[in-house]
Amino acid sequence: MKAVVQRVKSAHVTVENTIISNIGNGLMVLLGIQDGDTEREADFLVEKIIHLRIFEDNQGKMNLSLKDIKSELLVISQFTLMGDCKKGRRPSFTKAAAPDRANTLYEYFIGRAIESGVVTKSGQFQANMDVSLINQGPVTLVLDTREI
Repeated sequence: MKAVVQRVKSAHVTVENTIISNIGNGLMVLLGIQDGDTEREADFLVEKIIHLRIFEDNQGKMNLSLKDIKSELLVISQFTLMGDCKKGRRPSFTKAAAPDRANTLYEYFIGRAIESGVVTKSGQFQANMDVSLINQGPVTLVLDTREI
């Protein structure tokens, strides 16, 4: 499982010219699910993301987490994070989880974030989405459960 975590001032997702989710200050996560991923990887990433100390405290140091500042999380499914560009010019997506399994884990991830007490919103699985954000900092981190 891979997650691109971005600290945002605001973010929203549009499907067919309609905003379906939006957040203010918080984190936007692009989530890619790989073949073989399980609830274990999702649990790990949810805990890691909501407790990452990447928000500034009163001294301007990144010491506060999403939970500390009681902010919002926007989770967007993005299978293209599993794209392999090593050969040729067209990415291969053979490492991505099958859609049914990916959707199950995506919904599980969102559910775990909600259960942890974080206001969590989401995109629409397998939809063609327009995602807009104001990356604050900018702060962008990539987490990959295969590397942790």
